[in-house]
Amino acid sequence: MRLILASGSPRRRELLAALGWNFQVVVSQVDESPLPGESPEDMVLRLSLAKARDVALRAPDALVIGADTVVELDGQIFGKPNGRDEGLRMLMALQGRTHRVHTGVSLVLGDRSVSGVETTRVLFRPLSAEDAACYINTGEGDDKAGSYAIQGKGAMLVESIEGCYFNVVGLPVLRLSRLLEEMGFSLSDQLGGVSL
Repeated sequence: MRLILASGSPRRRELLAALGWNFQVVVSQVDESPLPGESPEDMVLRLSLAKARDVALRAPDALVIGADTVVELDGQIFGKPNGRDEGLRMLMALQGRTHRVHTGVSLVLGDRSVSGVETTRVLFRPLSAEDAACYINTGEGDDKAGSYAIQGKGAMLVESIEGCYFNVVGLPVLRLSRLLEEMGFSLSDQLGGVSL
């Protein structure tokens, strides 16, 4: 069976590749704008399923993985920054505070689908404006929700996390594994790469 990742995220590709699975990448064409009044959890769930379904229409014989990640602070959604000025504003809002990272994950195979949301709490260390600007100028957070990458230099901004680390990177691997089990792929199948 073909396995497709409906995402252009290099981090998601790296996490799947680390599992030893053979997969293709097909980027979805879904509009990622939030709907009025939509909660962050509902948004990532809706978008992950929409991305997977969009790609599944073009590959009905494949198992398609869709995912969407946002950072949320006090109900405000921080997606990918539109430029470094916005990225700096995001970091200054997050500094010294706890925010939540939500990732929706969906699997689509033919007319079957399963979805779930993973949430991780992340506490940032206090940052001066100078330190935040220095990090932003590395460019590492340019295409990341919340304008930082926990798996890179952004690790130096994080004081602690509560929950799944891989979720903050962009793909909660345990949640994905459990969804695969719901679709009929046992953990042994997953560990051996059988049919994946």
